Amino acid sequence: MTSLHAPLAPEIAASEWFNTPAPLSLQALRGRPVFLHSFQLLCPGCVAEAIPQVQRIERVFAHTDLQVIGLHTVFEHHAAMTPVTLRAFLHEYRLKSPVAVDLAEDGSDIPVTMRRFGLRGTPSSVLIGRDGAIIHQAFGVEDDIVVGARIAMALSARIPEIKPAPASGQEDGCADGTCVVSPSTQDAA
Repeated sequence: MTSLHAPLAPEIAASEWFNTPAPLSLQALRGRPVFLHSFQLLCPGCVAEAIPQVQRIERVFAHTDLQVIGLHTVFEHHAAMTPVTLRAFLHEYRLKSPVAVDLAEDGSDIPVTMRRFGLRGTPSSVLIGRDGAIIHQAFGVEDDIVVGARIAMALSARIPEIKPAPASGQEDGCADGTCVVSPSTQDAA
């Protein structure tokens, strides 16, 4: 599903996490597809459309290894959207998946992760493949059937197996310490 030339997703920079006992990292989640959804609790489109869609995604794909992560990306109304308010919001809307509070940076209204991903606003979503590469990124809410199809394709993709570098003097498809994707998995990628 993902291309060998697709950019790897940048890491999430969070000041706080909710609904998880420990912070998550995209690098540690390699091998699992990730649906990252960016929202603000005072964003009408997030509340009316994106959050209900995320709840449907959580329900439909609960039996899979899809990791859903919320990213509370505050780029306006900073004083009103505190972690205390977010905690109440998550409880009221029954969001169970992990949620990161995007890290604010002095001198900028745009939080770090929002900037790293080049998000244009909220709601936004990013689908990350098992290999850590960005499969798709969207601003706004896409149709459920389209999002579901993309997630299903990401779930069906396998991680390409990389042949280990051979000991010096061996011919094994590796040269100068680099290896090629084995033919059996290259077709599946």
